Amino acid sequence: MPEMPKTFRPSYLPSRQEQQRQHDSRRDQSEQRGWYKTARWQKLKHRVHVRDLFRCQETGVLCSGKYPADDSPVADHIIEPDGDPSLFWDENNIRTVSKAYHDGERQRQQIAERGRGVGRKSRAPVR
Repeated sequence: MPEMPKTFRPSYLPSRQEQQRQHDSRRDQSEQRGWYKTARWQKLKHRVHVRDLFRCQETGVLCSGKYPADDSPVADHIIEPDGDPSLFWDENNIRTVSKAYHDGERQRQQIAERGRGVGRKSRAPVR
């Protein structure tokens, strides 16, 4: 079967790989990303998992696996903190979901919300 011809990319534009590298570099420089690597976050995440009895709050699946299993527990912010420390550390703004839900449906929701221009202040936590 014949191959598709490569699309034209002007030489002054970065390649897809370079764009991805730039995105990763910017993302890793955000102060909020560092909060996930702290002992405080690990303790908070564990308290939330215990509070939720290691059950996915969306699907009801028991999250008994160990990362990277689909049934491993993930701490998910209900309202995205967007750099707001009070929202990031608020235990009532965090819920347990399965990795499968977080990496699938939750990511689709977040992308759709960003695409529609829905700001975090317009979203109310669902409990």
